[in-house]
Amino acid sequence: MTTVEAPAIQPGKGLGGVPGPRSIRRFTAAVARTKAGASLGSVLNDAYYAAIMIAIGLGVALGVAGQLRASLPPQDDASLGDGISLPSLVAICAIAVIGAVLSLAGRLGPVGAEGAEATWWLGLPVDRRGLLRPASLRIPVLAGLVGGVLLALLDGGLLADHGIGHVLRLGALAALCCAAVVLLAGLAQSIQFPRRSVALIGDLVIALAPVLALVAAFTDWRLSALPDLPVWLLTVLALAVVGLGWAQDRRLGRIRGRNLRESGSVASQAAGAVVSLDSRELGRALSDASARQRRRRSLRLRLVRGPKTAIMVADLMVLLRSPRHLVQLVVSALVPVLVVVTPRLAGALGVGLAVLVSGYVGMLATAEGARRAEMAPILDRLLPMSAQATRRTRLLVPAIAMLLWSLVAFAAVGLWHGDPGSWIALGVVSTPVWAGAALRSAFRPAPNWQGPLVSTPAGALPGGVLAVLARGPDVAVLGLIPVIISVALGKVLLPVIAVQLVFSLIAWTVGASTNTKPLMERLMDQQDALEKSR
Repeated sequence: MTTVEAPAIQPGKGLGGVPGPRSIRRFTAAVARTKAGASLGSVLNDAYYAAIMIAIGLGVALGVAGQLRASLPPQDDASLGDGISLPSLVAICAIAVIGAVLSLAGRLGPVGAEGAEATWWLGLPVDRRGLLRPASLRIPVLAGLVGGVLLALLDGGLLADHGIGHVLRLGALAALCCAAVVLLAGLAQSIQFPRRSVALIGDLVIALAPVLALVAAFTDWRLSALPDLPVWLLTVLALAVVGLGWAQDRRLGRIRGRNLRESGSVASQAAGAVVSLDSRELGRALSDASARQRRRRSLRLRLVRGPKTAIMVADLMVLLRSPRHLVQLVVSALVPVLVVVTPRLAGALGVGLAVLVSGYVGMLATAEGARRAEMAPILDRLLPMSAQATRRTRLLVPAIAMLLWSLVAFAAVGLWHGDPGSWIALGVVSTPVWAGAALRSAFRPAPNWQGPLVSTPAGALPGGVLAVLARGPDVAVLGLIPVIISVALGKVLLPVIAVQLVFSLIAWTVGASTNTKPLMERLMDQQDALEKSR
């Protein structure tokens, strides 16, 4: 058996000289490549495959945006108020994207050192700047690429009112702004500014975006087109971004080792959750990264009167202590309002998609307590309650939160149709569907990575992974069929409300079920039990 030795570090000048940061980085990368056993051909093949998949994805996104633009109603269609134009809406979305980038940068560091790097690198007597320089540039570059591509897709696919030059310049502007935001977060980290505060500022910017849209809608402020910035202004902005990068690089050595370890740990946890297709673990990583580590005062929890109220209060406190989820709930409730006040979106397709998509996003924010209980069911096992009763109790907080969401969203749709009472009644009746979908999504089983893998364009995935990821969205879509029919008809009928009540009871029962196995697997288990009984 032959062994491959890792390359030795080249010593510096003089007897006993310490290697430079670049030599240490190269040595670490060489050891990683040696352990991985990947050849240059396989790496190039993976890079080529990734580039092809990205190009295909961008082409599909442009096609979808173009089809969506073609399916939009004309400009003079009726809407709630004078509304805002599509360019104004895209500008508001750009503000929300910048807020999301700042929020993620605050939660991920943005500068960090992962486990092995933090253990070995941070204790070495070398300049820390040279060790952290690649990590400090990784997130700004990634944020710039994602932000630039996203805004370019919105301008070129949804608006399509200018040439390719305008699209490229607008994408460059978005990329530079996103990179600048991340670099500012890095500077804040270097002066020991709390990461939780940076993430909170980003959340507030996200919450500000729909408020600005509503103010623009009811004050008749609108953009006829997105601004076309000259090249020299983009050059000045690029120089400013380079200056921010230089300032952050000069202060990398001042970041504490504890902060680097925490940031690297959060980034590793989030990356592992994305690779393993575990959205619950990703949410926990992002939520715990901005959670307050110490409490200045304790609450008396006067509402606790027994086991059921203890679970309800615990779930409610988890929701209230997470600013990200509160912003997510509020912003998702305002999305249907923005759709009905936008003339180009105020149609059956736009309103239906807004209710389904924003409702599901808001629903995910209400089930954090249930997701934590699925990971560590400590409270559930301590209380003198059956598993069925515990599951039914955990439905209450998502139901109450989504009831408030439904009052806002369906009231806007009702005002658009001129019949708010009937639509609010339909929204109240459909609330249990959201709660059932929230619990079904929170307690879904993890993909079986030990079984056979299936080759897909996204890599090797376990069989049945789509069925696992669909647990939750399936209840929301199927349970809201009467709502979708009402949106398509443009009015609420009394029989539809009755049918929606039946669908809501079914969704509530599914959400309260403690059986997480798929239907086919349960049928096979029952068949095996019958055969054994014979």
